Amino acid sequence: MSKAGGDGDVETAKLQEGRTAPATAGPGWTKVNCPCCKSERVDPLVLVKLGPKVRPETKRWLLRVIGAPQQEGGAALLAHPGEDATGNIIVLSAPRCTLLKATEELGLCKTYNNGEMEAFSYNDRDNFKDSDNMEAFLTLAERQYMVKYELDGLRAQKDLRIPGLLDGYTLHHRDNIWRKLGSAGVIVDMLPLHNPDKLKDLSKAWYSGNQLAQPLDSINGYFGNSVAFYFSFLDFYTWSLVPPAVLGLSITYFSGEAHKETGESVSGSAVTSDDDSGPAVGGHMIQAIFNMLWSTVVMELWKRRSSSLSYRWGTMSLAERFAEPRPGFHGDLGVNPVTGRVEPLFPGWQRDLRMALVSVPVVGLFLGLVVLGMLCFYWGEAQVQQLHRDWDSLLSQTLLYVPSVLHIVYTNVLATVYKTAALSLTEYENHREESAFENHLTAKVLVFTFFNCFAVLFHIAFFKQDVPLLRKRLASLLVVTQLLNQVTEVVIPFLVDRFISAPHRAESKDDPPEDKFRNQSNLPAFPGLFAEYIELLVQFGYLSLFSCVFPLTAVLLLLNNITEIRTDAYKICKLFRKPFCPPGANMHVWQIAFEVLSFVSVVSNCWLLLLSPWLQNLCREGGWSSTNVLLVAILVEHVLILVKVVISVLIPDEPDWVRKKMEHIEFTSMQALREQKLHG
Repeated sequence: MSKAGGDGDVETAKLQEGRTAPATAGPGWTKVNCPCCKSERVDPLVLVKLGPKVRPETKRWLLRVIGAPQQEGGAALLAHPGEDATGNIIVLSAPRCTLLKATEELGLCKTYNNGEMEAFSYNDRDNFKDSDNMEAFLTLAERQYMVKYELDGLRAQKDLRIPGLLDGYTLHHRDNIWRKLGSAGVIVDMLPLHNPDKLKDLSKAWYSGNQLAQPLDSINGYFGNSVAFYFSFLDFYTWSLVPPAVLGLSITYFSGEAHKETGESVSGSAVTSDDDSGPAVGGHMIQAIFNMLWSTVVMELWKRRSSSLSYRWGTMSLAERFAEPRPGFHGDLGVNPVTGRVEPLFPGWQRDLRMALVSVPVVGLFLGLVVLGMLCFYWGEAQVQQLHRDWDSLLSQTLLYVPSVLHIVYTNVLATVYKTAALSLTEYENHREESAFENHLTAKVLVFTFFNCFAVLFHIAFFKQDVPLLRKRLASLLVVTQLLNQVTEVVIPFLVDRFISAPHRAESKDDPPEDKFRNQSNLPAFPGLFAEYIELLVQFGYLSLFSCVFPLTAVLLLLNNITEIRTDAYKICKLFRKPFCPPGANMHVWQIAFEVLSFVSVVSNCWLLLLSPWLQNLCREGGWSSTNVLLVAILVEHVLILVKVVISVLIPDEPDWVRKKMEHIEFTSMQALREQKLHG
C-alpha cells in the first residue's frame, strides 16, 4: 500500500472510492511533513473542478499551495491531481494534524478518555478518545467542511503572480486566494464527495423502508449539523401536530360544523343561520386558547431537545472567535485594530449607509408589490362574487377560487424574485463575518415572507372582519401552497434528473474513479434549507394564528409533513449534490422567528374570538359596550401572554443533565487555561 505523504518524491497512487490502492501509475497524493499524519489509507473528501482553459503550470502551483504547511501560507491538505496535471479536477483530503487543529479552531467538543464530552484541545489531543482514528473521531461531514474551511482561509503571504494567468490576476498581500482563483476562472466548482456505501445504508434507514423514526445520528454524520437539526425539527414538529389535529377533528365532527364550513369554503358566502350560537363557537374558542398554549409548549420542548442534540453532537460550545473575514468580504487593506492582523477593512458607517439608502428602499418596494397584489386580489374577489350572484352556476362557483389561486401563484413568484434580490443586497452591504451575513439575509427574507404570506389574512381578519372569506382563503393556501411546494421541490427536480441529467451520468463499476467524481459534479447544487424553514414557518403561522377559524388546518399539515419528511430526505440524497454544512448548535435565527410567531398568535386569536357571533350576542345580551368588550379582550390577551411567559419559565431551555455537563465543560476549560498560564 502506498503511504500518502511518505518521504522522498511524491508517491503514486490510484484513486478509489474511499481508499487508495497499490501504486501503479499516475501522480499521487501530495506528501505531508508530520510523521503522525502518514497513513496507508486516504479518503477522497472534496472535489475541486477547474476551468477548461487552466494551464498545467497553474494546476501544479495550486497543488503546491494546497499541500504547503500552514506556516508557509498553505492549507496543509492532501491533494491528488486526478488523471494528470492536464486534467480539470483535483481531489482533496486532509491529514490528521490539519483536522485536529481545525477541530480546536471551530470549538468542537469531543469525547475525553473518561467518557465525558470536553472542548477539544490540540495540545491535549492524545487524551481524547479515537483521536488517532479520524474516521471515528470526526464525522464525514465534519472532515469535508474542514477541508473547505482551510481553503476559504487561504491568504497570500506576499504579492505574487499566479503561473499561467495574466498580470491582472496577481495576488496581493492578504488577498483571499480561493476567491481570487474563482474570479479568474481557475476554480469553477467545489463539492464534498458522496460515499456510495454510506449513502446507500443511510437511504435504507431513512426513507426507503417503513420506519417512522429519523436516523438523526446517521444524518448528522453524513450531511452535518445543519441538515440534522432541520430534519430533527421537522420530525419533532410533525408529531407535535397530532394533538391539534385530533382536537380539530373532534371540534369539526362533534360540533356539526363540517358541512357548514365546507359550504362556506366552497361558496365563499356566509351561512346566515343561528348555528353559531351552539357548542361550535365554544369549540373554536377552545381551539384558539389551545393554539396559544400549544405553540409555547412546542417551542420550549424543542429547545430542550435541541440542546440535548447539540451536546450529543459536540456543538454546544462552538468557538466565537475573531476569525478570518468571510471570503466575499472586501475593502482597503489595513490592520484590524482588534486582532492586529492585516486584512481588508470596511468602515461600518459605509455599510449602514448602504443599508439605509439601498437595502431598506428596495425591501420597501417589494413590500409595496405585496400590497399591490393584495389590492388586485380584492378586486378580483369582488368581481367573481358579483359574477356568482348573477349566474349562480357550477362554473361561477368554480371561478370563486380563481382570484385566490392567482394571488398565491403571484406571491410565490414574487418571493422567488425577492430571494435573489435579498442575496444581492446582503452581498452589497459587505458584512465581515459569515454569521452577520446570514443573519441580515435571513432577516430580510423573514420580513418579506411574513408580510407576503400573512398580510392578506390579517387584513381579512382585522379590517374586513370576514370570517367565511378568511376560512376560504386559509383552505386555499393550505392546499395550493402545499401542492406547489411538492411540485417545485420534488417532482420537477426528479423529472429533470430522471430524463435529462441521469443519462449523462450513466456509469459502470469499471469506470475510473475520476469519472465517477465528475458525475457527482453534474448534479444541481443543493439549494439549501432556507426554503424548507420558510415553509415550516409559514405552516406554523397558519396553525398558530388562524386555525381557530378552520380547525382542520393541523390535519392537512400533518398529512403534508408525513410525506415531506421522506420527500426531503430523497431529494437531498438523490437529486442534488452533497452540501457543505458548517457546525451548528441550533436553528439560529429561525428559532427566534418561530417564538415571535408564537407570541403574535395571542393577539391574532384574541381578535378572532371577538369576531365570534356567539360572543357578540352574549355581549349584546349583557349590555356590554364595544369599548368594554375591547378592554376585556386586551385584559385576556395580557393574561394569556403572562401564562405563556410562565410556561416558558417553568420549562427550562436545557435538561438538567445537559446544564450540568455544560458547567463541567466550562469549569474544565477554565482549569486548563489556568494551568496553561502557570506553566507559561
